[in-house]
Amino acid sequence: MYKLLKRDGLAKRGEFYTVHGVIQTPVFMNVGTVAAIKGAVSTEDLQGIKTQVQLSNTYHLHVRPGDQVVKKLGGLHKFMVWDKPILTDSGGFQVFSLAGLRKIKEEGVYFHSHIDGHKIFMGPEESMQIQSNLASTIAMAFDECPSSVADRGYMEKSVARTTRWLARCKEEMARLNALPDTINQNQLLFGINQGGIYEDIRVAHAKEIAKMNLDGYAIGGLAVGETHEEMYRILDAVVPHLPVDKPTYLMGVGTPANILEAVDRGVDFFDCVYPSRNGRHGHVYTNHGKLNLFNAKYELDERPIEEGCQCPACRTYSRAYIRHLLKAKEMLGMRLCVLHNLYFYNSMMEEIREAIEQERYREYKAEKLAKISGKS
Repeated sequence: MYKLLKRDGLAKRGEFYTVHGVIQTPVFMNVGTVAAIKGAVSTEDLQGIKTQVQLSNTYHLHVRPGDQVVKKLGGLHKFMVWDKPILTDSGGFQVFSLAGLRKIKEEGVYFHSHIDGHKIFMGPEESMQIQSNLASTIAMAFDECPSSVADRGYMEKSVARTTRWLARCKEEMARLNALPDTINQNQLLFGINQGGIYEDIRVAHAKEIAKMNLDGYAIGGLAVGETHEEMYRILDAVVPHLPVDKPTYLMGVGTPANILEAVDRGVDFFDCVYPSRNGRHGHVYTNHGKLNLFNAKYELDERPIEEGCQCPACRTYSRAYIRHLLKAKEMLGMRLCVLHNLYFYNSMMEEIREAIEQERYREYKAEKLAKISGKS
């Protein structure tokens, strides 16, 4: 159940009640593709950096170690020793990213494993079955994520198929949740809005899936090559047609600036690989812009990454030491940068929630954007 606590313009401050705990929104979900955050970040680490939700990848866990293996071990929560909510994506994005290896049909998608090339079939029912075996808190509906530059004719057919697949996902999840051996019989289902950068297709699809009374609604197929301006235009058009009393999730987004802008348009769930990926390359986020710790100017810099930051890296280590670790290719350097970045994102979400509660979100957004762009 989603409880809307406060609105400040279109920005929403809410609570989402799940079988694995209450999610305070807006929320950033830390991406642990194969049930682990890249960069040697442990589950215990996640508890210490304000993580509310961990996101894992259905396709990757199906391929390795296998969803049946995870089920035999008691589900994803027990497997990775995490007691808070987990969202699993549906595998639909992999259909998009594995374009050279797949064939899309009405029943589902045939494609080849990126690991050993073996043939895989995944349709709505298979995606729900895999996610049920993983026993995540929130399962995503199986959709096609068409290219943002797909022509109108293809986009219309693709979106219509995604809607038919969504109905099949809903039906299969209801069946699975009723089975006695299902680990999480309270698994929730989010549907996904598609339509590329065609506003009319997006809006029509949003209206259609809004009638299906799902647990939440995601906006997919953005941050895949279109400009930030196009993304904001689509959000302006689509979000008002999704239920305000359900979570709205912008998939795969994004930079701190993207998140700040999307919250202002009514989005309250986010995920992105940026903080961990950038951290592994020595790029760290601060309230004064992004730093590249490989730069020679940090060689003798005894300050933490960010003064006043309470993350595990900043509480103990200097920029100079972390730079040394990165240059020496020591895993600890990557790990500390990833921990800092995730802490930065999760702390920003805390600030966002507080600003909405105080009805000063626009002011906060302007201040934060000025700071992180280095213009304050």
